[in-house]
Amino acid sequence: MKMNISEARRLFFRHVAQTSPSPLGLEIDKAEGVYLYDTSGKTYLDLIGGISVANTGHRHPAVIQAIRDQLDRYLHVMVYGELIQSPQVQYATLLAAHLPPSLNTVYFTNSGAEAAEGAMKLAKRVTGRTGIVAFHRSYHGSTQGALSLMGDEYWRNAFRPLLPGILHEEYNSAAALEVISNNTACVFAETVQAESGVHAPDPQWLKRLRDKCRETGALLVLDEIQVGFGRTGVLWGFSRFDVVPDILLLGKALGGGLPMGAFIADQSLMATLTDQPVLGHITTFGGHPVCCAAGLASLQVLLQQGWIEEVGKKEELFRRLLVHPAIRAVRSCGLLIAVEFGSSDECKRIVDACIRKGVLTDWFLFAPECLRIAPPLTITDQQIGFACEIILSAISES
Repeated sequence: MKMNISEARRLFFRHVAQTSPSPLGLEIDKAEGVYLYDTSGKTYLDLIGGISVANTGHRHPAVIQAIRDQLDRYLHVMVYGELIQSPQVQYATLLAAHLPPSLNTVYFTNSGAEAAEGAMKLAKRVTGRTGIVAFHRSYHGSTQGALSLMGDEYWRNAFRPLLPGILHEEYNSAAALEVISNNTACVFAETVQAESGVHAPDPQWLKRLRDKCRETGALLVLDEIQVGFGRTGVLWGFSRFDVVPDILLLGKALGGGLPMGAFIADQSLMATLTDQPVLGHITTFGGHPVCCAAGLASLQVLLQQGWIEEVGKKEELFRRLLVHPAIRAVRSCGLLIAVEFGSSDECKRIVDACIRKGVLTDWFLFAPECLRIAPPLTITDQQIGFACEIILSAISES
């Protein structure tokens, strides 16, 4: 049943839980490729891809076909891990085939936050320790445990008490390495800090972090929920730095547009969740067969096309075109780009103007002065040129 526009808007604000006092409120009717279309017929070039979800574009034909095929077979049949379901098996096998040998066992979840929760439990179970090190201005999800990892007191404070035993240190700092000890179960780090406004680690620091974890027996958990699946110009961001985590977190693009997360580790580690207690981690809908079918098709498309290889060139084009006295900095790691302005108010004005002009963008959780660019990897040079033209015109508006 299709509602009229005013009725849908009224019911949205009345019955859908709100996450901010002023949501964007765009009523989307359709999405295709790199474009969104609202109910009035207006077109938006999508520069954020559902927050790094739509890496292969919205509604890629192969993904849609895979969903339809799976709908004709079965939907939910049993909690995760009990029945052999072909989409799960095929997707886990394909992921393992394109990961380092030690990342060979996949636990599918419903979201990236749930993947972080599972990884915390796995690290505690494997090591018998409780201490966790995380980083300021880091984001791993908003559930209670993941919130405890979040590196910003503004977001944490209203929900205390949180999990004990978590230390927050400066990303990229030598001091952070010193707190990792024989009491540390794991270290959680984003391979590239996204919500801080795109900050990549010093490669040598990340290697030292890897070494310190190995020396102390702590597990290194790398969060690639935003930067996985080609976002940085390689399939997995950690391969840019010649570092392999003990546990890898995936989400966002993992489901090809459907909800899915995963934590991935060696089978010897993952086996600790099967005994004492049995069902050490369990989920009803994690690894849903339709989500797995969509994600599998999306990854297959990504591996077959040349979009990942083009990311660096497209990144450079954005950087070359986004030049203006009002732009304080442009930080990027592939097609994850932060355009920094003088204040959050200035950034909001520019974001709002971009949306009015038909380019959808937003800001970063810990860097509201920065405009976010994370489009589908399918974006063309012509579309990049249009997007940058709109951003520059929005900057110039009084």
